[in-house]
Amino acid sequence: MIANEVAKSWILLNNEIMIKHDDEYSLHKDKEAVRAYFLEYVNKNTVFFYTLKEKIDYLIEQNYYINFYEWFTFEQMEEVFNFVYAKKFRFQSFMSAFKFFQSYALRDDSGEKFLERYEDRVVAVALFLAREEGVAKAIEYAEIFINQEYQPATPTFLNAGKKRSGELVSCFLDEIGDNLNGIGYAVDSAMKLSSIGGGVSFNISKIRARGEAIKGVEGRAGGVLPIMKIMEDTFSYANQLGQRPGAGAVYLNIFHSDIEEFLDCKKINVDEKVRIKSLSIGIIVPDKFMELAEKDEAAYLIYPHTVMQEYGQYLDELDMDLMYEELITNPNIKKKKINARHLLVKIAQTQKESGYPYIFFKENANREHALNGLGKVKFSNLCTEIMQVSEVSDINIYGKEDTIRYGISCNLGSLNIATVMDNKRIKETVKTAMRALTVVSDVTDIEMVPSIAKANRELHSVGLGAMNLHGFLAKSFIMYESDEALDFANTFFMMMNYYSLEASMEIAKERQRTFVGCEKSAYADGTYFDKYLNRDYMPKSDKVKELFEGMHIPTIEDWAQLKEQVKEHGVYHAYRLAIAPNQSTSYIMNATASVMPIVDIIEVREYGDSTTYYPMPYLTNDNYFYFKSAYDMDQMKVLRLISVIQRHIDQGVSTILHTNSKDSTRDLAKYYIYAHKLGLKSLYYTRTRKSTIDECVSCSA
Repeated sequence: MIANEVAKSWILLNNEIMIKHDDEYSLHKDKEAVRAYFLEYVNKNTVFFYTLKEKIDYLIEQNYYINFYEWFTFEQMEEVFNFVYAKKFRFQSFMSAFKFFQSYALRDDSGEKFLERYEDRVVAVALFLAREEGVAKAIEYAEIFINQEYQPATPTFLNAGKKRSGELVSCFLDEIGDNLNGIGYAVDSAMKLSSIGGGVSFNISKIRARGEAIKGVEGRAGGVLPIMKIMEDTFSYANQLGQRPGAGAVYLNIFHSDIEEFLDCKKINVDEKVRIKSLSIGIIVPDKFMELAEKDEAAYLIYPHTVMQEYGQYLDELDMDLMYEELITNPNIKKKKINARHLLVKIAQTQKESGYPYIFFKENANREHALNGLGKVKFSNLCTEIMQVSEVSDINIYGKEDTIRYGISCNLGSLNIATVMDNKRIKETVKTAMRALTVVSDVTDIEMVPSIAKANRELHSVGLGAMNLHGFLAKSFIMYESDEALDFANTFFMMMNYYSLEASMEIAKERQRTFVGCEKSAYADGTYFDKYLNRDYMPKSDKVKELFEGMHIPTIEDWAQLKEQVKEHGVYHAYRLAIAPNQSTSYIMNATASVMPIVDIIEVREYGDSTTYYPMPYLTNDNYFYFKSAYDMDQMKVLRLISVIQRHIDQGVSTILHTNSKDSTRDLAKYYIYAHKLGLKSLYYTRTRKSTIDECVSCSA
């Protein structure tokens, strides 16, 4: 099991999880592994300080921490440290401790010694976020962190409070205009954002197709693929100090005439000149295409530059429900005929081979979009949960003034569903988390990319998400695919929406300031609240009612009151909620990732020459069968649960399909159609489990 003969004792103890006694796993061995890891490795490799003051002064003087003395006295900092250490935090699994010390704990310049424990990182982030608000607010932030009720996303948790650090935000999106200046601006932006550790997504639907005219000469345009090649090389070159590879994605409208070539770039056996290896791809799917596919009708792929010449508008900004028939009957619009259902199957084939493309259902995203008065959502990000208004900027030649419009940036964090439910602190955690995210938005200024900076400055967008849904359900003896899970999700995410909106209204009221354009939104005219005034979202089953005992669940009357407050004061954030995959931070929280079902009941991970095991959070030999693998679930039921969550989330939910190799491309196409009908805004990766003679862990137990 362990290649190295002198295997670490904590690895050996962790491996003993898999030894069965009376047909039950030795799960208690994981706690022993944590203890050994600290005693034999962490403690021996942590720099020792005699006093807290010596520690803080050293970290500031040696340029590890920013100078917190500009905002706090030592006594105030000591108060926060004492509060956090008094909680006597303990990592609940070996993987949680290992992930923190491997990826997040501050090390000395040699990289050999630790300068922080988990508690220290929590305090540093809390002090950073509360530096303008005082020690009471720092303790408030520290409490939700150390209770593991809320976890900031990796860039914030890793960098806040450090002197030598990257940005606190790492999610960026922008549009590319159809000219060399626009393309040059995008490449320049990609390089700059990637160098600070950002994941960047671009909408390339405005780029003219292969074979279109340039300066009136037909057949000269190279299409989207050469742009993708440039982008792939850009992200590869501009990484974060060699420590974190650049990551990028491009989205293309499905009616764009280059769509087939776009999909082919991910095929394993395609020509190397065409193959795109590291760049992620996504497709933008309007309702019209799904309608054509469902009716098994022909579809026409359209050459976008001819649309711009004829109508003075970009193809991907047209309402295809209104314009499709006119486009395909206009002789001046160049197009080619395909079978819509065949293209859907081609998408499924590409997904089975590569996991790509992501799918963004454009009308579903805009149907529930509160900012339709300002503009449309046109595409998504690397993880398909960010969905905000964007507009292409006009980039002129040097010396002439550019017109900078909205790019997108989003800073993220996630509630731990299990701990906020156990502590009965949904309201307190959501409101404090919204404050923490707001600080990150306020202190962030990506001035090197003006369209990103403008969006952050004017829209104050944040993305509060959630993790540990499957962990909490299993802990509560509720099956993920059950009606009780739907019941729980409907109430929990309604509450999350309510308190995040209330917090945003309160911040707007305090600051006497809303996001730019708030008066044109569905918040201002009150229509956003209709679905909450027409029915209640109280739990229906006795089991779920029991879970919410001791917590106030917002009523229709509460929503009516909030509607009036929002109409009076507005809201500070254009966007509030987005559920990211959060795989990395979920390990630290000992939580199941995001709201998706687990893949393995006991996850196996390889580190160098060692194998480690990560039992799912709250796993016992009693609740074992509630931890069913996503690969063994009915994907229709998974999609149904995500759709219930999605109705309360103003942006998106990162949704992974888990299929088996016996599932046909036709089965995948059915999932797309079902997801679209349920109102899902996007689908992230499709993961396929290969057939083996091994049964799943729960079936073989």
